[in-house]
Amino acid sequence: MIKRTIHIGTACRLSTQHEQLVLKYSHVKGQEDMPDRTVPIEDIGILVLEHEQITLSHPLIDKLLQHNAALVTCNTQKHPTGLLLNLDGNTVQSERFQAQTLATEPLKKQLWQQTVKAKIENQAAVFKHWQLDHEYLLKLAKDVRSGDADNCEATAAVYYWQRLFPPAWNFYRKREGTPPNNLLNYGYAILRATTARSLVGSGLLPTFGIFHRNRYNAYCLADDIMEPYRPYVDMTVRKIIDQTSHVADLTKELKTTLLQIPAMDVLIDGRKSPLMIAMQRTTASLAQCYLGETRKIIYPEL
Repeated sequence: MIKRTIHIGTACRLSTQHEQLVLKYSHVKGQEDMPDRTVPIEDIGILVLEHEQITLSHPLIDKLLQHNAALVTCNTQKHPTGLLLNLDGNTVQSERFQAQTLATEPLKKQLWQQTVKAKIENQAAVFKHWQLDHEYLLKLAKDVRSGDADNCEATAAVYYWQRLFPPAWNFYRKREGTPPNNLLNYGYAILRATTARSLVGSGLLPTFGIFHRNRYNAYCLADDIMEPYRPYVDMTVRKIIDQTSHVADLTKELKTTLLQIPAMDVLIDGRKSPLMIAMQRTTASLAQCYLGETRKIIYPEL
């Protein structure tokens, strides 16, 4: 079943009743007459909370986590800053935690090689879609060695970001940089939550990465596995700026487009699938790699 990404950007009280998420406005000045809204909790994959006057009941949080929903909180600038996940997302997670932590360096290097290769190939596909020169990226993808010893990922990134957006944007990829960096950041945050949620569902710890090792990063593995999916966000943002240059503010319409990323169709293992479902296939295949059942991660092809 395709889970929904729910965005709440107004003041309200969130609670639960009869296995439903209930939104109440009776205590909000100027919205006292608004009717309650409900959403089945089992339908929710990601819940994005983006207003400083949203309150939640503890029973609601508990039920959301029981259904492996990811809760994303935003700061006063409306940028995602927090992520809450279920600690018990798989019945055999103890076994998988152990396999994950005991993974050998040669295995992790092979997995990272596959990950970087898939990412660069998808970046090339983005370029091909806009009739940009993608042959150099395809060559780099073929040159990726175990552990990406030659740092092809970084080489590809320099080439990619210099050319992805029209020259008039004078774009430089930096988290705190000028638009459309804000769109990319928002899309990546949604993608990161999708990835972390799927890792937990596959019985893996999002903290222990195969390449990322920042001691202050609680989602190193999520940041690893989302890499080949990033070009889907990039493509979405490129489509947005082809339609409008007014992207300095993350409007409701822009957020709505970016929040649809988990539901967008992708091609994985020869079949079309919503990105959120494809991510579940990717993380399940990663768990199989840790368990020694296979040595290949299944990634989507853009």
